[in-house]
Amino acid sequence: MIKKSKFNFIAIIYAVLVGVLVLYGCAAMKTPEGGPRDTTPPKVLKMVPENLSTNFKAKKIVIEFDEYIKLNNEYKEFSISPELEKAPELKAKLKRLEITLPDSLEKNTTYTLNFGKSIVDLNENNELKNFSYVFSTGPTLDSLSISGNVTNALTGEAEIESTVFIIPLSRDSLFGKKRPAIFTLTDSSGNFKLNNLRKDTYKIYALKEQKGGGDKIYQQATDEIAFLKNPLVIDKNIDSIHLSVFKENAPIFRTLDKRLNPDGSIFMSFNQPLKTGDLSVIFPPNVDQGKQFQFSKHKDSVTLWLNDLSFDSVKVAVKNSGKALDTVKFSRSKRETYNRAVTFTDNLEGGTLNPYKDLSLTFNFPIKNIDESKIILLEDSIPRKFSLVKDSTDITKYYIKYKWRAKEEYILLLREGAITAIFDAKNKELKRNFTLADANEFGSLTLAVEPSDSTKSYILEIVDKNKNALISFPISQKTKVKLANYKQGIYYGRLVYDENKNGIWDTGNVKQGTQPEAIWYYPKELSIRANWDRNEIVQIPANAPLPSPKPKEKVEVRKAATPNTRPTGGLGMGRN
Repeated sequence: MIKKSKFNFIAIIYAVLVGVLVLYGCAAMKTPEGGPRDTTPPKVLKMVPENLSTNFKAKKIVIEFDEYIKLNNEYKEFSISPELEKAPELKAKLKRLEITLPDSLEKNTTYTLNFGKSIVDLNENNELKNFSYVFSTGPTLDSLSISGNVTNALTGEAEIESTVFIIPLSRDSLFGKKRPAIFTLTDSSGNFKLNNLRKDTYKIYALKEQKGGGDKIYQQATDEIAFLKNPLVIDKNIDSIHLSVFKENAPIFRTLDKRLNPDGSIFMSFNQPLKTGDLSVIFPPNVDQGKQFQFSKHKDSVTLWLNDLSFDSVKVAVKNSGKALDTVKFSRSKRETYNRAVTFTDNLEGGTLNPYKDLSLTFNFPIKNIDESKIILLEDSIPRKFSLVKDSTDITKYYIKYKWRAKEEYILLLREGAITAIFDAKNKELKRNFTLADANEFGSLTLAVEPSDSTKSYILEIVDKNKNALISFPISQKTKVKLANYKQGIYYGRLVYDENKNGIWDTGNVKQGTQPEAIWYYPKELSIRANWDRNEIVQIPANAPLPSPKPKEKVEVRKAATPNTRPTGGLGMGRN
């Protein structure tokens, strides 16, 4: 009996505890976690007055959505056209957007409220893009439209979410000074459409702003721009407008960045490349003696080494073709110390060396002396003789020349103190293990290039899948170009119509009304197959077709490929 009572007592206590825990759990109930993330923008359920209303007399517009909303960057994103002296007032209230209009609306006028990307849902910030509300204070609505697409002038790819806008010709002087009132964003295919336009003459632009921008005002230093030189007279619907955005060259040379590096070198970058760049130390003048410098590949930055770092400040003149463009001042503390260990980078890819190239070593300093007895090349653990050759243009680059053998393991060893650089900096022991890439993974491509007009000049660039130029050739007549011993992969041919025959692609200029030089992508993939020679005919059209944002189509080679029984040399055997 006692045991039974004890058991009942324990059961009652257990039941009470369970009940308390259940109640506590209910009180502390949380929103369920997990599940797919909401990616759907707010959806319009109702508009009062209705969109596209005529004889409009309301003082307030109310738009209802299917979820809670908020406004994001409305001062940058929202506009009304025609512009008003006093802008409408926007308020987000739960699932409603209220727009209060001023009393200054004109009679018999169509107004377009463009919200850009300002309307987002409350939790996930999903943007309702290109939403607009249109009404007329008269009996009819303006109904003209402009449509087209936007691509990148260099790559030919569709430009997504570029801002396309028009400005009445009478107000075009405001370009770059004030936000446009009539604009839209391109879609995922680079297409755009501007609706409910009034009859007028306009200038049209496309703007690709750098991330962090969004004010829809053209900033030459950071943004890309496109435009049509001739105004558009809109008295009917216009379609098939094509705009190509480009990065405009800076009109005035400027040094963008300057710094004294931790190793004592000086770095500078510029807003435009230098054709024949030069540097000179103008103060203190004695520091100029023994200076060394190396420009980057695109000649838009430079690294400078000075033997004498005893100065408090130094002034460096930047020159192009002998003409001084800028003077840059650097200051230092005499207490500063520098880290000057000599290191190098190489041209190995995943621990393998291209069998048709030398091993290149690019040091972080100009070299004063090399003790070759401290540089050891091991092939299958056996020391081998090699040649060390300095690059003809890069003061920091050297090549290890050797008759490489397939399926062998190599070790390059630079013993401590093998390299003595400027500032008498030396290396600690440096080591590279590598093998030779399989020669059968490489092939060759021969292009027979046929211009349709022998009086014009072109530039043929071979680019990778990311549209990065790998090698270029000037073209002015029928010629054969051979890319010998390239790694198997997919490449493309890009033709620049070099109108001014200066050997480079020139971008446009908004102020002068000039467009970038035309570019045409050869429509076939220039696939290079392992251990094969491919031959292809490239016929350059008289005028470059408009770029297509669609992916290029795979096609078969025009001429049957032939086995490459022995690696051959030719154009493209660069020592890089």
